[in-house]
Amino acid sequence: MPRRFSPRFIRHGLLLCTSAIGTGFLGQYLVDKNKVKAAEPALHRPDVWLDDFPSREVQIDKMSKEPEYDIVVVGGGATGCGIAVDAASRGLKVALVEKYDFSSGTSSRSTKLIHGGVRYLQKAIMQLDREQYHMVKEALSERGNLLKIAPHLSYPLPIMLPVYKWYLLPYFYAGIKAYDIVSGRQLLRWSYLISKTKALELFPMLKKEKLVGAIVYYDGQHNDARMNIALAFTAARMGANVANHCAVTEFIHETTQVDHGNGKAETKKLIRGVKCLDRYRNKEFTIRAKCVVNATGPYTDSIRQMDNPTAPKICQPSSGVHVVLPDYYSPNNMGLLDPNTSDGRVIFFLPWQKHTMAGTTDTPCEVTDYPSPSTADVDFILGEVKNYLSSAVQVRRGDVLAAWSGIRPLVLNPDKKDTQSIARNHIIHVSDTGLVTIGGGKWTTYRQMAEETVDRCVSSANLQPKNGCVTKGLILTGGEKWTPTSYIRLVQDYGIETEVAVHLSNTYGDQAHKVADLSSLTGKRWPVVGKRLHEEFPYIEAEVIYAVKEYARTAVDILARRTRLSFLNVIAAEEALPRIIEIMAKELHWNEQKQKEETDRAKTFLLREMGLNLKRDMRRNVPINFTREEMGYYMKHFRQIDVDNKGFLTLSDLKRHLQVSTSDISEEELRILMREVDQNQNGIIETEEFLQLMSALNTGAVSTSHFVKAARIGKIKSNAPPERSGGGV
Repeated sequence: MPRRFSPRFIRHGLLLCTSAIGTGFLGQYLVDKNKVKAAEPALHRPDVWLDDFPSREVQIDKMSKEPEYDIVVVGGGATGCGIAVDAASRGLKVALVEKYDFSSGTSSRSTKLIHGGVRYLQKAIMQLDREQYHMVKEALSERGNLLKIAPHLSYPLPIMLPVYKWYLLPYFYAGIKAYDIVSGRQLLRWSYLISKTKALELFPMLKKEKLVGAIVYYDGQHNDARMNIALAFTAARMGANVANHCAVTEFIHETTQVDHGNGKAETKKLIRGVKCLDRYRNKEFTIRAKCVVNATGPYTDSIRQMDNPTAPKICQPSSGVHVVLPDYYSPNNMGLLDPNTSDGRVIFFLPWQKHTMAGTTDTPCEVTDYPSPSTADVDFILGEVKNYLSSAVQVRRGDVLAAWSGIRPLVLNPDKKDTQSIARNHIIHVSDTGLVTIGGGKWTTYRQMAEETVDRCVSSANLQPKNGCVTKGLILTGGEKWTPTSYIRLVQDYGIETEVAVHLSNTYGDQAHKVADLSSLTGKRWPVVGKRLHEEFPYIEAEVIYAVKEYARTAVDILARRTRLSFLNVIAAEEALPRIIEIMAKELHWNEQKQKEETDRAKTFLLREMGLNLKRDMRRNVPINFTREEMGYYMKHFRQIDVDNKGFLTLSDLKRHLQVSTSDISEEELRILMREVDQNQNGIIETEEFLQLMSALNTGAVSTSHFVKAARIGKIKSNAPPERSGGGV
C-alpha cells in the first residue's frame, strides 16, 4: 500500500523547496544585476623588493646587531609570517624568529583548503549567530585575495556534496546558495545542482545506492607549507629579518616611567626584546624591540606565561588528523564533503598533489612538539570514507600512505563543552608588559589577523609607520610573473621533463628558474637535467640545494615542508632520506656524526608524526588466523624456500629459490625483499613473520608485497571473503 504523507508534511516540504529555489534565483539575480564576478584585487609589488634575500646566518647577525626593532614576531607560522609581511609593508623595522622551521606546526598540517567554512555558516544561520556570520564573510573575502596574490600556489576546487535523501536536497541547496551569496564580489564560481547520473560521472567512486543527486560548490585549495614559506621570504625580500630554528628563551623586561597625560607618572615593567638561542649553531643572541608579538599558535599560553607565570590560558588545543590515500580513491579535479558523519563532524575527501587526502578529526588534546595520529582516528576517517564510496572500492588500511596530526589553536569558550562548537575566531590581547598576543584564527584569515595585530602594535607601542596596511592585493614572492604556462619555458630552456617542470612552476612560481639553474645533468638523453629524489615523485635533487639557501637546516625541513614527501608517502620519504642527507651534508659540511643524528631524527619523525609507526605496529599485530587448508598451503610454499627445513629463511635461501625462476636479480633487490618480511631486522625470515605477511595481505593490512610477487605465492581461494580492514599506515 503506498505511503500517505500528511498535509503538514507536504506543506513543509513545499515551503523548503520553494525557499531553496527562491534562494538560488535571488542569488543569481543579484550576481547578474551587479555583474559580481570573482574579485580582481589591485595587485601590487611592495615598495621595497629585493632581488634575493640574505643567508640565514646574515639574518641572525643583523638581528643581534640592530639597536632596536619596531616589532619582533615570535612564531613562523602563517599568522607570524603574515604579521612580518604587514609590518614590513608599512615601513616598520621587523624581525621574526621561529623555534623550528617555518610552517613546522599547524600551518603545514591543515586540510589544504582556503575557505570560509560551510559548517560555520550553517551554525550562523541556524543559531542566528552574528559573530560566526561575520567570521565566514571575512574568510570568504580573504579567500579571494589569497587566490590572487599567490596564483602559483592556490586555485579554485569544486567540491561535491552528495545527497541520499530527497528532502535534504532543497535544504543543502539553500545553504550552499547562501554560501555563494555571502561570498559577494569574492565569488569564485556559482554552485550548481546535478543529477545522480551526472554525480556518478564526475565522481565514479561514489556510492550509487539511494543517491538522489548532488550539489557542487567551489572553495580554494593550496600547498599550505609552501604558502607559509612564501610569506616568510616575501617578508625577507621586503627587508624584514627572519630566521628559523631560533627559540625564544627569555623576555627582556625594563622598568620605565609611563606618563598618562594627567600629570601622574606610573612605573611599569615593559618588554623590550627577547633572548634567543640559534638551535642549529647553539649560539645565543639578543633582539631588542619596542613591541613583541606572540604568534605561536598552540604555544600561545606558554609564551604568555613566560612573560607572566600567572597569566590565564586563552587557547584550547584540538587535534585534527588527516590520512593520504592513492589517487584512485578520488577524481583529480573534484573533492567530496561529508556533512553528517557518525559523530556529527565534517569530513573532507580531497584530491591533493596527485593523491587523495581525507580528514579531519577534531579532538581536544594537549600541546606537544610531536603530535601523532592514532589508530582510532585513522579508523574513524576510513570508516566515514567507506560510507560514501562504492562497494567496488575496497577501503583498506594498507592503502593509507601517510597520516598526520595537526594541533589547532582554537579560542577557548568556557560556555561550550566540545571543540567542534568553538568557532576559530581570533583574539588579540595586550598584556600589562606590552606583549601583543594573537591567538586562534584560521589559515584563510591570516592576512586580516596580521593587519589587526600590527594595528594594535602601532597603537600600544606608539610606533610610527610610513603608511597604513597595504597587504590587500600585495603579491607574494613567486606570483608576480607566473602564468599557468610558465612551466613550458622550463622544459624548453633547461630540458626538464614536463611533470617536474609543472611541479617546479607551481611551487616556486617565477623563481623556479633558480632551482632549475642548480639542477645537475641526468646522464640520459631525456630529461637533460633534474635528477629525481624518488622515481615516483617530481621532487628533484636541486630542490634540496635550493632549500638550504631557503634556511632548511634539517632533513625533516626537506621531507615535510620544502617537499611534501612525508605527507604524501611516508615509505617513499624514508627511501629518499639517504640521498637528502648526502646532499645536505655536502652543502652544510656535516661530519659523519651529524649525518647520523639527522638520519635518526628524520626516521623518528616519520615513525612518530607521519604514521610509519602505525604501519609497522599494525603489521606486527596482525593475527595469524588461517584455516587448516590455508595454513597447509602457505607452509608448503615456505618449505619450498626452506629446503634445509631450518624453520627460517636466510638471504641465501631466498636467492637460491628466486634464481630458479628469475635469473636476473641483484643483491640489493634481495635485501629489499628480505627487509619487507623481516620485521625483527635480525637478518632472517622466521615462520611467524612469513605467516603474518600472508595474513596481512589477506586482511588488507598490506596492500601489495614484492616478496609474494617475486616468490609467486598466489592467494588461496576461500569460500568466505575475508574482511578487508586494518593495516596500512
